[in-house]
Amino acid sequence: MHPLGLLGGTFDPVHYGHLRLAEEAREALDLAGVRWIPAGQPPHRQAPRVAAAHRLEMVRLAVTGNPAFTVDDAETASGGPSYTVTTLERLRAEQGSRPLVLLMGADAFLGLAAWHRWRDLFALAHIGVAARPGFELSLTDLPTELAAASAERFDDSPAALRTAPAGRVVQFAMTPLAISASLLRARLAARLSARYLLPDPVREYIDRQQLYRN
Repeated sequence: MHPLGLLGGTFDPVHYGHLRLAEEAREALDLAGVRWIPAGQPPHRQAPRVAAAHRLEMVRLAVTGNPAFTVDDAETASGGPSYTVTTLERLRAEQGSRPLVLLMGADAFLGLAAWHRWRDLFALAHIGVAARPGFELSLTDLPTELAAASAERFDDSPAALRTAPAGRVVQFAMTPLAISASLLRARLAARLSARYLLPDPVREYIDRQQLYRN
């Protein structure tokens, strides 16, 4: 069974960097599709700039037209803190033994040991780590605690993701795009153009709702 990719985040706002990560992960890791999971209340950072309902709608607009992408609204609907481990527990119960792949950038993976119940993540999903072309994380790059927990989990082959429901760490190369949500929020607050940094339907929604304005 082809694995299902999972991409969580605040998406405040969603942009082309997120979309390329999901699309390139789908190709590189041979995923059946990618489920986008906008966070409701992320506990590890300051509150998102706009409400969960807006961020959910922007993700829906961004992924429309790609049949491999679906949107999961459970976290935005819950009203409580969004912990990755509890989301994975829910999806594991839903998907049974199907391989699940939690997608993240290399920077996020380097900080994994600060996440709530982070060790439990390996029992619930594989982890797909996006890295710049020509750059791969090694155990020596990781904090000591994370390196010890990951030592036997790194695998060079995406095919390894189909051999078990969870537990492997596989890296894939991603086209580098110097786009960030913080950059977009700053440009939008200054009434500068965000064209070509995020999909037009998302940009038009932001304009209609007058989001990110000081």
